[in-house]
Amino acid sequence: MRKIVFATFAVLGIAAGAKTALAQETRVATFAGGCFWCIESDFDRVPGVLKTISGYTGGRTKDPTYKKIVRGDTGHHEALQITYDPKKVTYKQLLTVFWHSIDPIDSGGQFCDRGEPYETAVFVHNEEQRKQAEASKAAAKEKLGQKIFTPVESAAKFYRAEEHHQDYHNKSPLRYKYYRWNCGRNQRVRELWGGDAYKGIPEKG
Repeated sequence: MRKIVFATFAVLGIAAGAKTALAQETRVATFAGGCFWCIESDFDRVPGVLKTISGYTGGRTKDPTYKKIVRGDTGHHEALQITYDPKKVTYKQLLTVFWHSIDPIDSGGQFCDRGEPYETAVFVHNEEQRKQAEASKAAAKEKLGQKIFTPVESAAKFYRAEEHHQDYHNKSPLRYKYYRWNCGRNQRVRELWGGDAYKGIPEKG
C-alpha cells in the first residue's frame, strides 16, 4: 500500500514539475498598437509567438466592451497580450517588431483609427521589460529624429475582447485586408520606417 501511495505522489510530483517547467518556458508581453486586428495579425507571424489575445487594458472602468471603449471615455486601449517562447524570440525582438509595425510619432491614434482607444503603448510586466522598452523607445526616437508619443507603462488588468474579434484576420480575411489597406496602415509604416518596416505585414492588407 505504501508503495502505491509513494508511486502516486511521485507521478503527481512529476506532473507538477512538468507544469512548472512549462510555465517557466513562456513569457508574456503586452502592446497597444492601434487596431488589435492588425497588431494580432502582425505578431501571429513572428516565430516563437505561441498565443495572442486581443483585448482592452490601461483604462479606468471594469469589464470594458468594444462598444464602451470606442466612445473614448473608459481610458482603455485596444491591445494585444502575447505569450511567447523566450528561447525562440526575445522580448527585445518583439519590441523591434512592435515599433516597426506602428507609427509612434502619431499622438492621436493610429492611421485611420483616431482617439484614445487606438493610441499606442508598451505595457511592461517587470523591471527588465521596462528597461528594455525604454531603451528601444530611445532607439526609435534616434532613428526617426522625432518625439515618440508611445508611453511605457506598467501592465494593468487585461480584459479579453469579444470572441468575434479574436483572430479576425483569419475568420474574415477579405474584410480584414480591405479594412487594413483602406486604413493606410501598411503604406504609412513603410513610409515612416523604410527598409526597417516589419517584413511580416501582409501585402495589400
